[in-house]
Order: sequence, then structure tokens, then C-alpha cells
Amino acid sequence: MYIQGLELQHYRNYEHLEVTFENQVNVIIGENAQGKTNLMEAIYVLAMAKSHRTPNDRELIQWDAEYGKIKGMLQKKHSAIQMELLISKKGKKAKLNHLEQSKLSQYIGEMNVVMFAPEDLNLVKGSPQIRRRFLDMELGQIAPVYLYELSQYQKILTQRNHLLKSMTEDTPKNAAMLDIFTIQLIEHGAKILKKRFEFLQLLQEWAAPIHRGISRGLEELKIVYKPSIDVSESMDLSKMKEVYYENFQTIKKREMFRGTTLIGPHRDDLHFFVNDKNVQIFGSQGQQRTTALSLKLAEIELIHSEVKEYPILLLDDVLSELDDYRQSHLLNTIQGKVQTFVTTTSVDGIEHETLKKAKTIRVTSGTINR
Repeated sequence: MYIQGLELQHYRNYEHLEVTFENQVNVIIGENAQGKTNLMEAIYVLAMAKSHRTPNDRELIQWDAEYGKIKGMLQKKHSAIQMELLISKKGKKAKLNHLEQSKLSQYIGEMNVVMFAPEDLNLVKGSPQIRRRFLDMELGQIAPVYLYELSQYQKILTQRNHLLKSMTEDTPKNAAMLDIFTIQLIEHGAKILKKRFEFLQLLQEWAAPIHRGISRGLEELKIVYKPSIDVSESMDLSKMKEVYYENFQTIKKREMFRGTTLIGPHRDDLHFFVNDKNVQIFGSQGQQRTTALSLKLAEIELIHSEVKEYPILLLDDVLSELDDYRQSHLLNTIQGKVQTFVTTTSVDGIEHETLKKAKTIRVTSGTINR
């Protein structure tokens, strides 16, 4: 799949912009704070209906404007799809071929993207929240039902935490309400957990040989999911729910004292092991970066295996963060099969045939210099 072009209205520092893209590699060049990352972000937001940079949608709308709009024509193997996303104070409206979608989960997944930005190098050594977000964003693209379960889980989690904060005493009414929220949370939480286990098994299958290749056969990568309760991927859903319920009963008083939900998918984490050593703790910076790169390249192949089309790759100022060897490995891997967008202040020093043949888009103060 590839995106033929993009139209922006009142998006970030773009008043109005229309731009076309090549099916292969597009290099977006500009000094800092000119709008090159905003253009890259717009492609991501069109696909995912949310930004990778901010949770606040208001920041995506141009200053003093009432709304921001992104339109793009997506070309797939057997069809072309007009995608449109309107962002306003009232929320978001998404359209596919001019038809408004009643739920964002019906829209997300139509266009698949893999984003690789400098902050993704923190995927290994950063906080558990970064790794959970990585899981949620990638899984949501290939399994729309996962997004539904996640949104339901988050709504119930908010209600349950609010109840726990307000519980000054364990009255029958409070206990009954807490039980209802707990059962609802378990219902969605177990399904999320099951999906994450399945996804990580697939990711492991793709990431291990890629990592082996980048490390010239010297390293073996293993991805381990660390749930907040003692469950395993071999358990069926009913057993997972049972374990969740037992754990919630055990920690009920502690949760009431703390005023928050202490277990569940929102507390889980990922661990990465290279040659049986935890990369987060014992890995060098080079090993951490190789792990992050392996995961991103594995995502591309995993999405292709699931949807039978290659996703669009967004490389936001990340090439300069990789050494020559990892740069070459990345560019060699994507050459000729993945539509790719690269943002950079300069291509000087990057000697690779892929970039020499790329379309160049120069951005200055929210305008494109042709």
C-alpha cells in the first residue's frame, strides 16, 4: 500500500497544503521547527486517528482555527480509498470514501503505518508505558477488535479508580459497585492479555532472525511479556479470568487504601533479552538500538504477513541516530518494497542508493519549496 498524496487544512503550522508522493522513498528536508515532522505526523494521524507526539488533539489544530483536516488517497493492491479525518473541539470525524464511520475502530487499520522516531530508541530502556503504547498501537492496526476491548477497559478502569478514590468505607453499596467494575474489567482485561500474548509470539518469530542478521549472527533476541499477575500464554480465557478474580480479591483492601487499580494490562510490561541477558539492564547502547531496530523491521514483516500488504514506513529524524551499519541494514531491508518517508535536516553523510533515487520535499515555514 502507499499514499498518493496529502491535503492539509489548518493542521499545525500548515494553513493549506497539497502534496504528492512517490511510491518508493520520499525525503522531507528542512531545518528544525519548519514543519517537516508535522507533515510526517499528519500521515501517522491520518492512519491512526491520533498523534505519536501528543495526547492532546487540540495541539494538532492550527492556532486560532476551529478545526484541522487531513485528507489522503490510499492506494492498495485491489482498491483506492479516500481517507479523511476532521479534528475539532467536539472530537474527531473519520471518513472512508466520503462515508463517515460511526466508530474510529472501523476506520483504524485501513492504512497501516510503522513509525520509527528517536523516542522509539527508548522502547527498550524507557518506561513500561512506552512499551505498552507500542503494543497497543501496533496490535490495533491488525486487530480492530483489540481497540474496542482496550477502549472499554480504559473506560471501566477510570470508573473503578474513581470509585476506589472516593471509598472512605467498605459499605455494601460500595462493595457491590466495586464487584461490578471488577468483573467488567476482568472481562476486557483477559481478552487484551490473550491478544498481546498472541501478537508477541508473532513478533518474536519475525524479530529474532532480523536481530540475528543485524548482529551478524552473534546475538539471539527474546521477547518476554511480564503480566502483573501470574498467568501464561498457555492458559485459556476462562482460566485467565479466574486468576484475575482471585488476585483482585486478595488485593481489595490494598487497592482501597491506595485508591487505584493495582493489577491488569495497564500495569504489564515487556522485557527484552539478548543472549539471555536483560537488555534494559545489561545491554550496551548499541544492543538497545539493535533491539529497537529489529522490532520495527519485524513490525513491517508482521503487518505484511497479516494484511498481505506492506505498511507505510515513517522514519522521523532517526537515520542520524543510527550508525552507518544500522542505517544501511534498515535501508537495504526496505528498498523497493515499502513506501518510506524520511525526515532529516540534511542527507549529507548518508551514502545510500535508496536516498539518491528518492523524491525530495523541502519544507520552509509550513510551505513546500518545489
